[in-house]
Amino acid sequence: MPAMRFLSWVIVNAVSLMVALWLIPGIYISGPTHGSDEFRHKLWRLVIVAIIFGVINAIIRPILTIVSLPAIILTLGLFILVINAALLGLTAWIAGHTTLAFHVNGFWAAVWGGLIMALVAMIVKGVLGKAV
Repeated sequence: MPAMRFLSWVIVNAVSLMVALWLIPGIYISGPTHGSDEFRHKLWRLVIVAIIFGVINAIIRPILTIVSLPAIILTLGLFILVINAALLGLTAWIAGHTTLAFHVNGFWAAVWGGLIMALVAMIVKGVLGKAV
């Protein structure tokens, strides 16, 4: 069952990242733009970036949430959008040091991308049910 949980976790992150890539012009994966391997290469990059984002989310999000708890309370939870943006930006920074070519251009692209990813993840988790 742990393998199934990991797979559903990756699917949730990949689908939410794919929707953010589709909707936000400042978030993209660059790479080959022609040829039969373009889709396959971008799909693998998407899955690897989703895994990186998931690991960052699992490790760093609890720390940031605890440290910024006063700001979260003061803003009635809106500061969580800043945390999401920071985690997405960190993912892009880490991926920028590899050949993944995942980019987030600017703070607002990260904020909107983080918001979209959170909403899509909630919807996908609701569809998948207990598997996640």
